[in-house]
Amino acid sequence: MKKIKSKKKTHPFWSFFWLTFLVVSLWYAWHSFYAPSNDITWKDNLESAQKLAYNSDKNIMVLFTTEWCSPCRIMKREVFADNEVTKAMDAKVVSLEINIDDPNSETLVKQYNIGATPITIFIDPEGKVIDYAVGKVGKTKFLEMLLNI
Repeated sequence: MKKIKSKKKTHPFWSFFWLTFLVVSLWYAWHSFYAPSNDITWKDNLESAQKLAYNSDKNIMVLFTTEWCSPCRIMKREVFADNEVTKAMDAKVVSLEINIDDPNSETLVKQYNIGATPITIFIDPEGKVIDYAVGKVGKTKFLEMLLNI
């Protein structure tokens, strides 16, 4: 004799709960990794940044980042996409973005003892550290650092 299994209906609360959980999770993933384009010209190697810094009498801002770094993406969205920040950066620094996962950047990562991301370092054209910040930096703090170099 066969036993007949009865299908239990789930309570509407659980359907709502899981749908809400899915929507919030997708929004958070998008929020964490979305980084809008900006007008900052990022150099990708120290030599070209140093040449430009010497020629334009500016210092260098180095952003150590990775592809998977969520705080880096948030910083790019909340700080570097801002027009006030873009203008201040253009006037004061040469921007250099270093992906610490890139084997070509291993020397620079060791030189500045980078172990996490994001790390923002302001250096002079010779490579001497002027100021630095570990972790995600907000717009106000970043502008303060930028204007004090």
